[in-house]
Amino acid sequence: MKLILKLTLLPSLMAASLASVTLVPVQPAAADNRVIEDAAIGAGAGIVTGVFTRCGSVLDNAAKGAAAGAAVNGANGLRRNTRNRSVIQDLAVGGGAGIVTGAVTGGCRRPLNNVINGAGAGAAVNIYRNNVRNNRRR
Repeated sequence: MKLILKLTLLPSLMAASLASVTLVPVQPAAADNRVIEDAAIGAGAGIVTGVFTRCGSVLDNAAKGAAAGAAVNGANGLRRNTRNRSVIQDLAVGGGAGIVTGAVTGGCRRPLNNVINGAGAGAAVNIYRNNVRNNRRR
């Protein structure tokens, strides 16, 4: 009896789990391209600030910057009026995300450098989003 259950139940269970794993993440990723853009901008800014702080690898700095860019996007998405983008708030959110990501990745043991990398990414996202908004008005 156990063999019959294994032969009938396991393949259908595997097919259902495989379909749910591959189909469910597709929908949220396609919902908002701005998250991907902000993460890419943050990764680039993280690499640049990593050159100045001389702490961590390029990949580690890119990860900190990408996390900070995504966090800034998330924080700005929570606002009622998305036009009220504050540089100070974006710096704080980016710095917080940088320090948390730096603690997780462990690439740089200096928290101040992690904050600088994250805040630089937050500032880059803020500058980019403000320029995009101002260019659309013209």
